[in-house]
Amino acid sequence: MLIFIGLLSGIIGGMGIGGGTILIPALVFFSSIDQKIAQSVNLLSFIPMAIAALFFHIKNKTVEYKIVLPLVISGIIGAVLGSMLSASLNSEFLKKIFGIFLFFMGVFEIRKSRKCKVK
Repeated sequence: MLIFIGLLSGIIGGMGIGGGTILIPALVFFSSIDQKIAQSVNLLSFIPMAIAALFFHIKNKTVEYKIVLPLVISGIIGAVLGSMLSASLNSEFLKKIFGIFLFFMGVFEIRKSRKCKVK
């Protein structure tokens, strides 16, 4: 099961969608792993997957370097703040927040795809 979860999240992550949207819920629901552990596993597994995906995106010239630096700097700041916040919250609350986040992202994507079909 862990190999399948890793493969699926790697494919999704390599496409730039974000493997954590698959990896975290899959680890929590199918492997009975605590939310905080699943989030930390996601972050650690993300590093080699991101390096592999980045290699191919650079090779295919699909990286916009002008926007990378501001995103990286603000992303590092956000990661530090988010990690500190996550450490102070219990796993059940984090699970609910993550679920709400995924729900709204799903609604956003559905609405966006419907607008594209109308045009």
